[in-house]
Amino acid sequence: MKISWMMSCLLALSACTSESSAPAADDSSAQAVPAAQAEAPAAEPAEAPTDEPSVAEPQAETPAPATAPTAAPHPSAPEDVAAPPKRAKKTESGLVTLVLKKGTGKGHPAKFDTVKVNYTGWTPDGRMFDSSASHGQAMEVAVNHLIRGFAEGVRLMVPGEKRRLWIPGKLGYGEKGDAEQAPRQPLGTLVFDVELVSFEQAPPVPEAPKDVGRIPADATRSDSGLAWRVLNEGVGTDKPIETSVVEISYTLWTADGEAVESSVLRGGTDTVGISRLVPGWTEGMEQMVEGERRIFWIPEDLAYKGDPHRPKGMLVVDVTLVQIRRDLHQVR
Repeated sequence: MKISWMMSCLLALSACTSESSAPAADDSSAQAVPAAQAEAPAAEPAEAPTDEPSVAEPQAETPAPATAPTAAPHPSAPEDVAAPPKRAKKTESGLVTLVLKKGTGKGHPAKFDTVKVNYTGWTPDGRMFDSSASHGQAMEVAVNHLIRGFAEGVRLMVPGEKRRLWIPGKLGYGEKGDAEQAPRQPLGTLVFDVELVSFEQAPPVPEAPKDVGRIPADATRSDSGLAWRVLNEGVGTDKPIETSVVEISYTLWTADGEAVESSVLRGGTDTVGISRLVPGWTEGMEQMVEGERRIFWIPEDLAYKGDPHRPKGMLVVDVTLVQIRRDLHQVR
């Protein structure tokens, strides 16, 4: 089952159109665990104060505060859900894993491969918060669309293997008390039983350009700090505007040459609203015409601005504007 209920967008964008898997800027749709998190909703505005004095009214006796109800542990929760046993192994990132069943397959999934997994997730108090069984069948998802701890654990496995993962909050949806996280997402440590059924290798991603780590001297710069180089001239004079939806071919890297996303993984092109790209990428797309290809060097303050859950530092994208889709006016 493809993940219509899982995160289909990632990194350079935090939200995408229903037609695109390109990474986005700063909003993401609510998704089922273990996909990457959705943002917390904006707070409701406070009422404006009035100049009229308040009038005291008789009040009923204040009852004692009720104790918040606690969910009972699920019957299927493992005995060691609260803390891993000594035989479990801890990785450098803080992920703790325990092999429950050895696999019979060969090879490990890579970052962009699509995995087919059965899973069940609990909080350390034994509350089950998600399971592939509740969706009727195994989940199929690209590894890089999973929360970091789940992705790391899956990449350690071979087909047929089953593991238990203790994922700290920093590798999941955040730590408890993190006000920036949506309350519907479980915070703090998460515990998953994961069975890797199979995986499908992704197409090879283009190699990073030689000057990925620095802006070349011959690049053009805007006042915002965005830099670019034109690789292929386009045709016509029409350019995308803020509400345009465009078809693009692209690959995105961090400044150290690590691939973040690529339309190559999905057959060659993605369709996306340019307003949903990170700010520097949006600015660059508004300068292009159809058929044009550019490399953009996007400084961090025009990319993810230090978001701990997103790639840090400068981003570099090689993008071709294939078509401006004028039949669509706004990505919703």
